[in-house]
Amino acid sequence: MLITFLLLGIAICAAWLKPVPVTAKFAFHPWLLVFAVSIISGVFTNILTLPAVLALVIFTGSAYLVVRPKAPRTQRVLFGAATMLIALALAMHKLPGFNNPILIADARFSADAAAFKQYANFDKGAVGLVLLAFLCKRSTSLTELGEVLRRALPVAGLTIALVMATAIPLGYLQPDFKLPAYTPVFLLANLFLTCIAEEAFFRGFLQDRLSRLLKKLKWGGLFAALFCAVLFGLAHMGGGMSLVLLATIGGIGYGYAYHITKKIEAAIAVHFLLNAAHFIFFTYPCLQGCGIKA
Repeated sequence: MLITFLLLGIAICAAWLKPVPVTAKFAFHPWLLVFAVSIISGVFTNILTLPAVLALVIFTGSAYLVVRPKAPRTQRVLFGAATMLIALALAMHKLPGFNNPILIADARFSADAAAFKQYANFDKGAVGLVLLAFLCKRSTSLTELGEVLRRALPVAGLTIALVMATAIPLGYLQPDFKLPAYTPVFLLANLFLTCIAEEAFFRGFLQDRLSRLLKKLKWGGLFAALFCAVLFGLAHMGGGMSLVLLATIGGIGYGYAYHITKKIEAAIAVHFLLNAAHFIFFTYPCLQGCGIKA
């Protein structure tokens, strides 16, 4: 299991590497090779079965056809819609063939906290990887990445403050500093299998395309950020209305970071820093009775 998810994590990191030209018309993408090896490893460890492999191949092919050089508009639209639907199905664990293992089982990080369960979701991690590699605007140098993160940090601080200032009066959580033994596992899984996937979909894919559709409107970019933040909040409906509100506020922060930088790393950074601050400094996932099921 460890090897499979380590390879998936390496593939995600490799999405930032430039393709290596092989011929005038063909370039080698390092992430794609590592991703393929991670899928093979997943099959041998029974994390993936044939239906899962087929779903991942179809999803990857669909995403490629959205950005294939000289692709006609009709193709981009049709396969863009298909990519969105398959991404949602994978991220929501609606497609068969994935045996995602449990990393943390029914843990209570505080005496008054709700029970928490964390899965290593290969399907959701794969969504993040494919969207990140094909459809997201990424930094192309360390200098550019540093500037993107510099601009994202104030947004992260304000987003954390607003979310927590809303959550505490709602009785959703309270200050609770902790560093349980699970901390490294939680943070790594949250970054690679949650934050990257969700930001690649909601900001890098949806918000970016909606912003381009509305580019002639004065506030089109901000409207796109707000609209996708509301969608992001509604995606958390299973956790109750308090979580919908908090996720929407968080989504506004992630969307604004993307809006001012046009780079996916900004949204990922704000999202991950909020989740890390929540986990370390406040009740996680929330106080008992908050509506989240383990």
